[in-house]
Amino acid sequence: MKGIYNLLEVIRKLRDPKDGCPWDIKQTSKSIAKCTIEEAYEVVDAIEHGDMNDLCDELGDLLLQVVFHSSIAEEAGDFNFNDVAQKNAEKMIRRHPHIFSENLKNLKIDIDTVKSNWESIKEIEREKNTDKSALAAVAKALPSLKRAEKLGKRASKVGFDWPNQEGVRNKIQEELSELEEAIGKRNHKQMEEEFGDLVFSVVNLARHNGIDPERALTVSNKKFEKRFRHMENAINRNGKNINECDLTDLEKYWRDSKELVG
Repeated sequence: MKGIYNLLEVIRKLRDPKDGCPWDIKQTSKSIAKCTIEEAYEVVDAIEHGDMNDLCDELGDLLLQVVFHSSIAEEAGDFNFNDVAQKNAEKMIRRHPHIFSENLKNLKIDIDTVKSNWESIKEIEREKNTDKSALAAVAKALPSLKRAEKLGKRASKVGFDWPNQEGVRNKIQEELSELEEAIGKRNHKQMEEEFGDLVFSVVNLARHNGIDPERALTVSNKKFEKRFRHMENAINRNGKNINECDLTDLEKYWRDSKELVG
């Protein structure tokens, strides 16, 4: 645990009002919130690439954000890093009674039961919140696709959902028609709203099929980038400039890329 103490001391010195770094001293939790999100995404990127050295480095950067936020809170007299770690340990113990409870730890339960118990315990924890909505505690800073998925899931738990996929598909067609109508009117505000409704409905279709929409779009982004880069290289190898190719040529190169790189 020496590394943790070293990191805590590094941040303490950087935040020292007298001898610390001017940039670090100036920061607040609000000002570094974006950095925290970026570091989390970089951790995911390292995992996707399977680079363990990179993952170790990125996890360190994310941990730095936790320590930074904790130090800022400690200076304000709110909580410290130990409080963060302790509360999380208590939460994990509370949500894993089949491991830590003397009465339950010898019971053999499957993963589905573990997930069900986890959600039930979270529901009990949410009852302590002043916001009693079924949508309470769905973080507003989540990526929009992930937040849409969580909102739909929460609404479904209280019965506000389509009984089957056909209802979701019909809703998608309805939203697509409304988007086309808004496009026809050239009403940008309405177009934006209807496009959002369409995407929200597509996310619900993903939820009904057990698909993670964020991951699905990430895979599609990677696939598009791989194919496009291959197309660019093929065009360059033929001594051409992509900017000078017409749509017919580009379509041919694109089809070739799809066949060659998948």
